Amino acid sequence: MRNYKVTIHNRQKNTTQTVVVPEDQYILRTAENQDADAPFSCRNGACTTCAVRVLEGDIYQPEAMGLSPDLQKQGYALLCVSYPRSDLVVETQDEDEVYELQFGRYFGRGKVRFGFPIEDD
Repeated sequence: MRNYKVTIHNRQKNTTQTVVVPEDQYILRTAENQDADAPFSCRNGACTTCAVRVLEGDIYQPEAMGLSPDLQKQGYALLCVSYPRSDLVVETQDEDEVYELQFGRYFGRGKVRFGFPIEDD
């Protein structure tokens, strides 16, 4: 079993903390056990409160249902359901910014009917 160093830069609090996370453990849970202060809400990959941008390293997040595949490809991750696959440097994101990146193209543009985005014709 490998352990990886995960450096978390919290943009909102302007703090940086480094924790050691085993490859089979969620980053958020392990960071909290090491007294790191990382944002979270649902703890199960459905919201974007714990969203980060991966600046360095590789991450595995098969359960990140609250983050589109497109944003994952752009380097976004949810710490609550992410496993390290190398040493990492990540930066917290503003939840509203991530939400806007993911859903902003639908809201306020007449493309939502009864809660579901409608694709362009």
